[in-house]
Amino acid sequence: MKTRLSALFAMLFLAITGAGAQTAEADAILGVWETGSGKARVKIDKVGEKYFGKIVWLREPNNEEGKPKVDKNNPDEKMRTTPLLGYRMLKDFNYSGEKTWEDGTIYDPENGSTYSCEITMTDENTLDVRGFIGVSVFGRTDVWKRVQVKKKA
Repeated sequence: MKTRLSALFAMLFLAITGAGAQTAEADAILGVWETGSGKARVKIDKVGEKYFGKIVWLREPNNEEGKPKVDKNNPDEKMRTTPLLGYRMLKDFNYSGEKTWEDGTIYDPENGSTYSCEITMTDENTLDVRGFIGVSVFGRTDVWKRVQVKKKA
């Protein structure tokens, strides 16, 4: 009986610590990332068990008139006055293991289109963000780099 109880506690401990390791690996995506073009930075956060990303910096935040850029290419007319800063462009990602987040979407404000998306972390500071229609083979990958937070002296 004592051996069975010890084995049960050991399995419970392994299950708990394994789940913690999985969460830490899944949360490695959290932070601020610069897009491949360098035009924008996106902060990825976790809401519940899903991951989302919003635009937190633009190289050119204002339009030709000096006003904040808005989502002028959105197919929904009502959204065309929404500011791009703060816009949630990554939605509903699930961590699937092996440093990959799937089942989400990415919105491209340059053309107003939303694509299925998969994100793969190639190292702790690099993401391959692949937007596609239908099957991942028919898509485009953008490489994002983590924005390093400067520590105060």
